[in-house]
Amino acid sequence: MFNSTKSFNVSKLHALILDMDGVLWRDKTLLGDLPSIFNTIDDLGLQVIMATNNASRSPAQYVDKLAHFGVKIESWQVITSADATAYYLKNQFPEGGDVYIVGEESLKKTITTFGFNPDGNHPVAVVAGLDRGINYQKMTEATLLIRKGVPFIGTNPDKSFPILEGEAPGAGAFLAALEAATGVSPVIMGKPEPIMFKLALERLAVTPEETLVVGDRLETDIQGAQNAGCFSALVLSGVTTSESAKLWQPPPQIISPDMTSLLAKLAMERNAI
Repeated sequence: MFNSTKSFNVSKLHALILDMDGVLWRDKTLLGDLPSIFNTIDDLGLQVIMATNNASRSPAQYVDKLAHFGVKIESWQVITSADATAYYLKNQFPEGGDVYIVGEESLKKTITTFGFNPDGNHPVAVVAGLDRGINYQKMTEATLLIRKGVPFIGTNPDKSFPILEGEAPGAGAFLAALEAATGVSPVIMGKPEPIMFKLALERLAVTPEETLVVGDRLETDIQGAQNAGCFSALVLSGVTTSESAKLWQPPPQIISPDMTSLLAKLAMERNAI
């Protein structure tokens, strides 16, 4: 289904920004024939970047995962909320500063790669995200630092993420705990904030008007696309139902059952021009 809330011309489309969980796969289940999906994207002459709020895996790990499914991409084509966080830190604080991290090893490695120290004693910021090894001591240290006025940065606001059994706690659940303990709201790096989209547009060298963001979450993917001025497409293969999609205002330009159907619609529109 195409919506006309914003003039969407398929012939002027040059790039896709894709979410992964709920779009390409759901937990360990693939949501379509991935090689065919990426071949179709290539046939349409579109550039592509994957942008995910998941900071627990590095771009290299996603490259390997996609290669396992028969899809070849490069590391620059994957942006995680860890990349967006490190990009923000580099633009806000002197390189080499200490950062206290509530998060997993991939987040620490990314922030280290951008020139910051996750093990120092004088943090310029507290960065928090999904941490499956969380403990009370770590949460207490983060709470004390935030209460002292150290800037509080969150990788992404997703309160949950899809797994085979249902929904598991996401980064937003950890941020909510720290916010409750400190009374301080985090500055969010991931979707729906525009910084991740800004980074993607820079890498693709395209404008928002030439870009379609594809995701399965209204409050992050679709809201984020709208915040960044991009066109948006919602796929119903993840966490959003068709009923809730109909209530979202302004609506995305396209609502489609899945990625395969979405690409078929884009191809049909291009052929009709």
